[in-house]
Amino acid sequence: MDCPEQPVPLAPSPAPAALDPHQARQLLKALADPIRLQLIEALGGGERCVCELTEELGLAQSKLSFHLKVLKEAGLLADRQSGRWVYYQLQPEALEGLRGWLGALATSCSAPASPCC
Repeated sequence: MDCPEQPVPLAPSPAPAALDPHQARQLLKALADPIRLQLIEALGGGERCVCELTEELGLAQSKLSFHLKVLKEAGLLADRQSGRWVYYQLQPEALEGLRGWLGALATSCSAPASPCC
């Protein structure tokens, strides 16, 4: 299936707010599936048409749609429709928010224990 010419990319979003633990869990849960990780990697180079993703990943459109929906609901993807085609793009602010949360966790985990009793 041939996709139309690639349209103008989406405008960047504003800087993310700090993630709370619930938001971090939602993102990590969405990323925990191998197919969704493949999707994230495929979108790492920029916006892609769903027809390209279907062909590249060798997935049925219904299965791909399910995984795209999970990633979108977690805030990791944005989509837009152009004619009959849907284009998906990573939301860098979600990835940056997760990186910030993991970085804070990495910093705090090296703190020594408080003295007992």
